[in-house]
Amino acid sequence: MKNTIVKYLFPLIVVGLLAANYSAIGQQQKYAYVDTQYILDNIPEFQDAQDELDEFSEKWQKEIESTYAKVSDMYQKYQAESVLLPEDVKHKREEEIIAKEKEVKDLQRKYFGAEGDLYKKRQELVQPIQEKVYNAIESIAASSNYSFVFDKAGGMTLLYGNPKYDISDDVLDEVGNVMQTVKRDSRNRGN
Repeated sequence: MKNTIVKYLFPLIVVGLLAANYSAIGQQQKYAYVDTQYILDNIPEFQDAQDELDEFSEKWQKEIESTYAKVSDMYQKYQAESVLLPEDVKHKREEEIIAKEKEVKDLQRKYFGAEGDLYKKRQELVQPIQEKVYNAIESIAASSNYSFVFDKAGGMTLLYGNPKYDISDDVLDEVGNVMQTVKRDSRNRGN
């Protein structure tokens, strides 16, 4: 009987100790969250970078659309004249249309591809701002002993966050030490 009691009591004691230890660890961890979209919206330099990227994107898109229009004109002209053209001229025109179409697709990839000019421009203009924000978050997290800082605006879904754990304004103040940000009393949450 003594073995039976020990056999059932021992696992309960171990589970109890683990639960108490886990609870103690959990109480020592501090959590916070930020809204990076709110933070970036309150950094004028970020909006300037976005506007510049939009200008490049619009300019390049117009160039691509113009080139596609040329391809379309070439094709329509070819279709209208094809019945009257000799085979060798038809073949030459088809090759010209195909080459022009390839040229515009290459141009589209050059500007908007995964490693294209828009991506590179975004890296050049936006990444330094994002790094400053990240460094501010890291600095605040280290100085305030936060174990985790979540991003409310990111891919993670934050269904509820107590505003007292929102350190977004603290991050903006910290970023304000190295670049211009909107003053705390002029910030607009937008939600």
